[in-house]
This record gives sequence, structure tokens and C-alpha cells, in this order.
Amino acid sequence: MSDEPAPGVRLVDSHCHLDFPDFAEELPQVVARATAAGVTRMVTICTKLRNAPGVRAIAEAHDPVFWAAGTHPMSAADEPMATVEELTALARHPKLVGIGESGLDYHYTSESAAAQAESLAVHIEAARQTGLPLIIHARDADEDMARILTGEHRAGPYACVMHCFSSSPGLAEAALDLGFYLSISGIAAFPRSDALREIFAAAPRDRLLVETDAPYLAPPPHRGKRNEPAYVAFTSARVAEALEMSPEALAAQTTDNFDRLFAKAAAWPGTDASGNGGVAA
Repeated sequence: MSDEPAPGVRLVDSHCHLDFPDFAEELPQVVARATAAGVTRMVTICTKLRNAPGVRAIAEAHDPVFWAAGTHPMSAADEPMATVEELTALARHPKLVGIGESGLDYHYTSESAAAQAESLAVHIEAARQTGLPLIIHARDADEDMARILTGEHRAGPYACVMHCFSSSPGLAEAALDLGFYLSISGIAAFPRSDALREIFAAAPRDRLLVETDAPYLAPPPHRGKRNEPAYVAFTSARVAEALEMSPEALAAQTTDNFDRLFAKAAAWPGTDASGNGGVAA
């Protein structure tokens, strides 16, 4: 595979963290590089509700940037418990397009499993009430994750993306059975990620998104360095090979999928079909 993404692709980075200190010194340049690489839109994720004003300000200042808000599961026991009312109030912002990230992380914070589950239930209800997609973080919690998502969906449907999916085929199947989406991160571009690429290859093409999770998980040829939204093109090109698609075809498919799931972003008047920005909110 070439170290350069295919020219002319139009992509969306469905999950990044532009408010993190890694970008503080050059955020306008980071957004500009993404746009130059064909990334038409970016969703920057607020992981602690007390940081929402700063994340919102980034979306307001940069035309291609949208935002989502929630409490990351690793912070669920340390931050004030989010409320449905808080999340639905934030959702009234014109560029707030998702709820989360929320979920379960038993890799580092298994001791807070109860708080994580309580927080997750709040986020699911906010997603139901707002009609915005739920953004899920899942790590080393496949059985509980599948059980909670399935039970909650039976109680009342909601839309959802499994962000940075790197879990088991079983959790992938459970999510896809609920009509959810799987998001492809730089992990899927790592040389030893054949099993993960197989999961994406087996999934319906209309249920896939791409993301960076920047500043984390930079794909080759930038692995080990700070990730940024422009690099979603490298991940997409690598996974396109495994899916036996051209980079252009996968980029078009994942952009269409994003527009379907994140309908509020797709309807934003500041972005036309080619991804050109307009006036921010």
C-alpha cells in the first residue's frame, strides 16, 4: 500500500478529541490539514461534561467540526453523574450531533462497573429522547456490553455506533443485529490486525464508519506518533484492501453511512455535499 492516500477521496472522521492538549498549539493547522486530505467533517468528542464549553467552542470556531458530549466510562466514578436533562439540553446546540462517548471499560476501571452501567443507562435514554446516535466505548466488557445494549434496545430503540471497534466477533454480531454501526480506527491498519479486519470485511458495508480517535492510535505510516484527523485517510485506504474495495469506494460508502447515522450533521447548512464549510453556529 502506498504511504499516500488516494487523491480525491472525501472522508469523515467520526470520532476525535480536538480539545485535548495535544492540539492546543496548532488546532487551526490540524483542521486545515484534515480538509486538505479530503476530510470534510470531524466529530470532536467531549468526554467530561465539565469540558463541554471548550469542546462546543471548537465546533463553533471551525466549520467542518461537529461535537458530541458525554461522560467517558473511565471517568464515570470520578465525575458527577450525568443526567438525561443535562444531555438533552446540550443536544439543543445546532452542531451537537451525538451522545457520548459512554459505555463500559473493564480493562482499566473494572472496579467502577456499577457506576459505568448507571452512566450508560443515562446516555441511552438521552439518545432515545433526542434521536441522536449513542457513541459507545467498549473494552474488555463484551458480555455485559452486549447484554445491556440489547436489553435497552428492546425497552426502546435508539441509534448507536460502536466507536473504535476492536472487540470480539460476538459483540460485533450483537451490535449489527441491533442495527448499530461499527467504527474503524487506526488499530485496523496495524499489521497484526488481520482478525479485526476480518470482522469489518464480514459486516454489511452500509454499517461501517471510519475514525481516528485522535490523538490516539495513529495508523501506519504514522504509528507511534500523535494521530490527527487527516490520517483517517490512511486507515480507510488500508481497510479498503481487506474489504476488496477501492479507497474511493470505501470513502464514499463510509461518508454515506455517516450521513445516515449522524443525520443532524448531514443536514447542517454550513456544509454542502462536497464538504465545503459555511458559517459556523
